[in-house]
Amino acid sequence: MNFYSYSSSLALHNGDIEKHWQQSQQGYFVGTSGRLFYSYHIPVAAKYSVVLVNGRIESAWKYQELLWELAQNNIAVFTYDHIGQGLSERLTRNPQVGYVKRFSDYSDDLNTFIDTIVRPQQKGELFILAHSMGAAITCDYLARHDNPISGAFLSAPMFDIHTHNTPYQLAKWVAKVGCWLGLSKFYAIGQSNYLSLPFDENQLTHCHTRYQRFRTLYQNEAELCLGGVSFGWLNQAFEFISSIPKLDIHCPLFIASAELDEVVDNRAQAAFVQSHPTVQLHTFTGARHELLCEQDAIRYAVMEHFYQFCDGLAFTAKDTGS
Repeated sequence: MNFYSYSSSLALHNGDIEKHWQQSQQGYFVGTSGRLFYSYHIPVAAKYSVVLVNGRIESAWKYQELLWELAQNNIAVFTYDHIGQGLSERLTRNPQVGYVKRFSDYSDDLNTFIDTIVRPQQKGELFILAHSMGAAITCDYLARHDNPISGAFLSAPMFDIHTHNTPYQLAKWVAKVGCWLGLSKFYAIGQSNYLSLPFDENQLTHCHTRYQRFRTLYQNEAELCLGGVSFGWLNQAFEFISSIPKLDIHCPLFIASAELDEVVDNRAQAAFVQSHPTVQLHTFTGARHELLCEQDAIRYAVMEHFYQFCDGLAFTAKDTGS
């Protein structure tokens, strides 16, 4: 029987969540692209290990509730902040500009993290839990690097993005032209520094409690804040997105798709499954993009599928001795 965290009980457990975060092992490692922050916790009776790969603008700090829940279920969790965000090294004069030199730098950093921090301390089978951009990074990693991953659970994977009021092909062209003009480290058109939107205007979650928690976190820890994307990030993202259908991935994948997602384009997830027929996909009705921070009924269903996915593969590996 797995333990689940509920938003209605967060106030009661705030002290335990904070204590767990403070007692986690934290530090920095040097990746392909710079100095990156990491955090991990290994329960005494850990049954298997998970690498949590977060999304754009996120940080390990944001997932304290999830990290605590996983610890209650005797799961060792390793996580880190991507280059250019969270507590990791920023690469632009304005530290809030979302930028990466090459999209593959993200997955090379993930490979370094797993090889240098995770594998020496791994307990049991190793899984990945990845959200949005982190899920795209995970797929690039799995396709390009030899790896020890037994399965990857992808939350609202960024296999394509919504360009909203800008025609898609125009957005791609503008991103490329901006880079040609030497503006790769500057905000793309319409982007700005971090904005804290009121809950009623958010596109991320239906859970007011969890939404306010991470907005308050960014308010109190200003160094975590990240704004919009640069011409360079956008150009690199579009180039990577075009390669996704050709990715050759052999480990089991589960895609958790948010029905009401306005951040990533779910049609690309369906197309991925068509070209990778062994991949499981489940659409969570009524869910917005932040599946791991959604209201309790949705989040419970997502985490239930996650535990079933990992527990099943871990049991199979143990049973077969693989």
